[in-house]
Amino acid sequence: MLIACGDALIDFVPTQNADGREAVMPAVGGSCLNVAVGMARLGAPTAFVGGISSDLFGRMIADHAAASHVDLSLATRSDRQTTLAFVRMVAGESHYAFYDAETATRSWVYRRGTISFAEVEALHVGSTTLVNDQGAAETKALITDARASSTISFDPNCRPNLVKDKPAYLARMAEFANQADLVKMSDVDFAYLFGDEPYQQRASVLLGQGTRLVVITRGNNGAVAWHAGAGQIEVTAPKIEVADTIGAGDSFQAALLFALHKQQRLARERLKEISADELRRALSFAANCAGLTCTRPGADPPWSHEVNWSW
Repeated sequence: MLIACGDALIDFVPTQNADGREAVMPAVGGSCLNVAVGMARLGAPTAFVGGISSDLFGRMIADHAAASHVDLSLATRSDRQTTLAFVRMVAGESHYAFYDAETATRSWVYRRGTISFAEVEALHVGSTTLVNDQGAAETKALITDARASSTISFDPNCRPNLVKDKPAYLARMAEFANQADLVKMSDVDFAYLFGDEPYQQRASVLLGQGTRLVVITRGNNGAVAWHAGAGQIEVTAPKIEVADTIGAGDSFQAALLFALHKQQRLARERLKEISADELRRALSFAANCAGLTCTRPGADPPWSHEVNWSW
């Protein structure tokens, strides 16, 4: 099984009404839930760990996850409200306003002993859950229990408007990166975390710490990855008609984990031995899945039947 742990929320996606005026449309989202949905839709056995409300929006989230074949038996259900995120597109990038005080996502608690990690091939963590102290602490405990047998995947998916203490946040993200076997971040995330530092320099640091794979996604410029054995691999982005970029990075992450799973290269020691050709194929698959997501509004990762790919 593959597990994604973190945020589940409702995005209010920009659209227009019949008069051409700005409007918003509710859509299920949350970076880590999107990753779970993306992996499950592609055909991997997938579970989500995190907080989901029992309110109206929480039921939307649960129905969406179930329809995408995501196992929610490990999620924490509560009567606290659902996190809401209002999205605006600025210069092609998604900008968010979050309403996240005392929500189900923030009140998530890791129930120790409920997960058989011997059956978990990979655990993905990241995004807004790691901004608050409780979410970060619970996720650290989860990683501690998982790390002996499961590959740890990490995407910071930074949301600067939620960060109150940037130095503390940077230290926290570095700590999670240090525990991860696979680190993926967008070029925007990288700039927020590392400024003008060259990508390769930071990748060398992470690989030196024991990370197996480092990936930077760059929107229309494709993605570039670094691996100790396979070296530096770069792939292009598909040419598409963009509806919006919401969930594109999550779709990339889900497809990358799925591709490594299909290639039997997701386990930590197997990932260490991946070839350049295998890695390039996995990255290309991920880029194409992300591109397909961008052709439709909201975080809507592709299903296996929509992706013309043979393994």
